[in-house]
Amino acid sequence: MLYHLLFPLSEDFAVLNLFRYISFRTGGAVITALVICFIFGPRIIRWLKSKQGKGQPIRDDGPQSHIVTKQGTPTMGGFLILIALAAGTLLWADLTEAYVWICILVTMGFGLVGFIDDYLKVTRNSSNGISGRLKLLLQFSIAAVAAIWVMNQSSPELAGQIAVPFAKDVLIPLGFGFIAFAMLVIVGASNAVNLTDGLDGLATMPVIIAAGTFALIAYLVGNSVFSEYLQIHYVAGSGEVVVFLGALIGAGLGFLWFNAPPAMVFMGDTGSLALGGALGSVAVIIKHEIVLAIVGGLFVLETVSVIVQVISFKLTGKRVFRMAPLHHHYEQKGWAEPTIVIRFWIIALILALAGLATLKLR
Repeated sequence: MLYHLLFPLSEDFAVLNLFRYISFRTGGAVITALVICFIFGPRIIRWLKSKQGKGQPIRDDGPQSHIVTKQGTPTMGGFLILIALAAGTLLWADLTEAYVWICILVTMGFGLVGFIDDYLKVTRNSSNGISGRLKLLLQFSIAAVAAIWVMNQSSPELAGQIAVPFAKDVLIPLGFGFIAFAMLVIVGASNAVNLTDGLDGLATMPVIIAAGTFALIAYLVGNSVFSEYLQIHYVAGSGEVVVFLGALIGAGLGFLWFNAPPAMVFMGDTGSLALGGALGSVAVIIKHEIVLAIVGGLFVLETVSVIVQVISFKLTGKRVFRMAPLHHHYEQKGWAEPTIVIRFWIIALILALAGLATLKLR
């Protein structure tokens, strides 16, 4: 919005020429989202507490310590993230770029699905919200719209293709099969972040790290000069996604202020499904879907731990981990919650650096 209002005046006021730069507008989006969280965070948390009473229902099959330490903490804090993210993006992004709207569609759509799930949990005072099948149906429906939109927006040489990291010019042609692949990436990323969101601050910082990593990649992919130098595929218009990711980083940092141990509020599915979907949609847009599995490797590990646990128990009757997802396994081993959270943050940072290495190792 500000870009469209102020940049046309740059001929008369030279300082407004700053709005042509994605880096400047990304910084503005970060600060805007952060300030909104700081201003409205306490009010939203008080409002959620007044409406929810007992707060987020705690699962009986989870760690018993959570029943004591986390009882009464309100959920749906992802609502704060979505407000800050939307405001930062709409104020600072070039809204004529379709890729920005694709990211907003997925993020807000998945956030709405998560909100419905959280609302049912709170009103029923149960850890069960909408059914798993209905949740996946809604997610895949939103992801399908986004995938088709991305495919139609892509240049002919990239449409329906998957880029291979560590290779200069390798593209895997999928044709219309790309739509199904993109749907799996977006929905998979959404649910992987959701599974990781089990301890105070555990999912928030890795999402911020992944968003920062993809912001750099998107900036390079959306710049014809840098993409040619690094021999990565140029995606016209994708650079504007950096502003969206900047708003996501600012919203995430602002939320973390209230979500740091001991958390004053949980993001709930409202936040975790939305943030995971956001990362997935960006990965699809900038043709770095496979790199997402590296940068978001922590989310992959958490998801794989659940899959392995379920398969092992059904086939052998034995559990590989003391409890799944993986962070609960270490809780059962006696690790303190802050220890788990910070060590997982370190792992997320290392994996992000490994993902960045794919830009040069070709």
